[in-house]
Amino acid sequence: MTIASFAHSVPAPIRQRDLWDGFFASHYRGNPVAERMFSAVGVETRHGVVNPQLEDVSQWLTSRRMERYVAEALPLGKEAVGAALASAGLLAEDLGLLVVVSCTGYATPGLNTLLARDLGMAADLRSLVLGHMGCFASLPGLSAATDYVAQHGRPALLLSLELTSLHLQPSHLPAYALTPESVQQMVVHALFGDAAAAVVLTPGTAGGGLEVVDVVAVTDTTAADMMTWDIGEQGFRMGLSPDVPAVLARHALPATETLLARNRLAVTDVAAWAVHPGGPAIVEAVRSSLDLTAEDVQISLDVLRDYGNCSSPTVLMILERVAPTLSGGDHVVALAFGPGLTLYAVLLRAA
Repeated sequence: MTIASFAHSVPAPIRQRDLWDGFFASHYRGNPVAERMFSAVGVETRHGVVNPQLEDVSQWLTSRRMERYVAEALPLGKEAVGAALASAGLLAEDLGLLVVVSCTGYATPGLNTLLARDLGMAADLRSLVLGHMGCFASLPGLSAATDYVAQHGRPALLLSLELTSLHLQPSHLPAYALTPESVQQMVVHALFGDAAAAVVLTPGTAGGGLEVVDVVAVTDTTAADMMTWDIGEQGFRMGLSPDVPAVLARHALPATETLLARNRLAVTDVAAWAVHPGGPAIVEAVRSSLDLTAEDVQISLDVLRDYGNCSSPTVLMILERVAPTLSGGDHVVALAFGPGLTLYAVLLRAA
């Protein structure tokens, strides 16, 4: 089975410098550390359903944010799903499985049901929602969709959609005094953006695309408190330890070597890499651990520059850019990381 098509959709763009000048300079009371964060994370443009220069949601209750999530997520998801189906030459009713990944909002009925209703998917459609898994969630979602297609011989679609802009946090610190918590929030506010990404998987390899070959997962539960995503009265609040890059560096090479060795490959046999850009330090830690070149991770950094870290859709957006650069038989490794502390590695091959 193969990934037959990629598509993504994003809200309106917002320049990183404009975000600082127009909102966060005041939000952080001109804190120079915060300003350096906004310049150092490698982001030039982000996209958001909420532009804080126009609409400050930092004091909103979680219930109001969830209402806005549904209102914004549904049209954004439809756009990505529709484009992916059109590119694959399929209709919505052709799908056997819909997998929806999101950790930035919740509703019941969920996006899976609302999308199926509005797009005319079949009544016997199977659907799966993966929530609160964070930035790596697209890869287990891809694995589940692959298993379905292999077993049932019907197409599947994976949609990853995150609206992090809805979770702008208020300040509870006078003049944003520098504490570990306040610095973490500076990084989060400087780094994340909104996006939806969709892929269609189809049986066989006759139509080209990327074949999903194998998957490896590693979770270091001793580092479980290093990346958190807590639901509070005022939205969801992220915790992000500065030690995350070092932990990922310890696990990236052995996990990748395990994935490759059982497919009789080595790191040097991989033609392209899709490394989730959790931030420049994470990309550099993984690059160094695997002894990759700067060119190997450039597309990851380009997506970070153009969109920010969009959580779960990001690795799919990187693969969307990687796919056209491949020749038949080329191997790709996708790596993504998130709470747990969890690393997923997926081996793909150009059909």
